[in-house]
Amino acid sequence: MDANEILDYCLAKKGVTETFPFDKETLVMKVGGKMFLLMSLEKQPLSIAVKTDPEWSAELREKYPQIAGAYHMNKTHWNSVLCEGLKRELIMKLIDSSYELIFESLTKKMKVEVENS
Repeated sequence: MDANEILDYCLAKKGVTETFPFDKETLVMKVGGKMFLLMSLEKQPLSIAVKTDPEWSAELREKYPQIAGAYHMNKTHWNSVLCEGLKRELIMKLIDSSYELIFESLTKKMKVEVENS
């Protein structure tokens, strides 16, 4: 997947917004005001950071050399994913999982706002 495909995939989800809170090259995707994906638009090969369940993180890191603890993030919960060489389905599953983890952490009020957006 390339950056545009990832962007389109994320924006198709309910309540997703794109921001640049850190600098002009790090795109941050949010749901309910909380980050679920970070992506550098300048660095190649393409890499994203996503939140994952800690147990699944350990499993992923053992199985795929392209997946490691995310730089500047809580490495127990966040993974850096080098997209090159990974199947599209796995990248989409990682994005879906990150979105769901963040969505589930939202308040009831915010969940309703996202669902109605």
